Amino acid sequence: MTQSEKRSRGKSTELAGYEARNFLFALDDRVATVTLNRPERKNPLTFESYAELRDLFGAMRKATDVKAVVVTGAGGNFSSGGDVHEIIGPLTSMDDAGLLEFTTMTGDLIKAMRACPQPIVAAIDGVCVGAGAAIALASDLRIGTTRSKVAFLFVRVGLAGCDMGACALLPRVIGQGRAAELLYTGRTMTGEEAERWGFFNKLAAPEALAKLSHTWARSLADGPTVAHAVTKTMLHREWNMSIDDAIDAEAKAQAECMTTQDFRRAYEAFAAKREPSFEGN
Repeated sequence: MTQSEKRSRGKSTELAGYEARNFLFALDDRVATVTLNRPERKNPLTFESYAELRDLFGAMRKATDVKAVVVTGAGGNFSSGGDVHEIIGPLTSMDDAGLLEFTTMTGDLIKAMRACPQPIVAAIDGVCVGAGAAIALASDLRIGTTRSKVAFLFVRVGLAGCDMGACALLPRVIGQGRAAELLYTGRTMTGEEAERWGFFNKLAAPEALAKLSHTWARSLADGPTVAHAVTKTMLHREWNMSIDDAIDAEAKAQAECMTTQDFRRAYEAFAAKREPSFEGN
């Protein structure tokens, strides 16, 4: 039995046998796949799906056998954002406390995605707008298609662009001026433009999207996952640091990585002129 086959038989301490209620969830050889699954309506989000996604990504922090995550949508679309009838309509009749409770919950989903140690790959085809675009933005890597349509369209329903961390995250991904344009206008980016602007790391043909995104996730899962978790943490933490503080923090983080067995395995493999086999410790 190969090392990969042995790992694939392991069970996540938190997610073994997990059954999602509002989307599809699969765990295969350390790669979890989350699929938004209301294709007849382009995979909109509801109060329940927001909460369940928040809780799932929170559980990822203790899911020791999940090493990478793919987030995608069913039926040729990623997500049309908050459901007009199940979210937008009810929000118009909520009191102030209810509204704040809702916006805090959606923000907590983004926080959970950023705090989970596993790299998240968003596989984006078709419509990716509103809250769907925010979920894609909160992912670590994004692969799109030429038929993708990405829009932060909050302004088009009379809301500010500052939703689910968009005003903090989007400028860091594509730049302040470009982010301001998208958030003020709510206009749509094509797949080619999204790649050119740096929102997508790569474009794939629609029929190749699933395979490529899982290939990326599998490669991450096969890598030094403790080190990947540190990289993700530091990418997030260093936004609020001075350069000098960031350099000092990286020195401590890297020194800790040098105590891992994966670091020793990499050295021994290099010395023996073979590829290292990382085990995540």
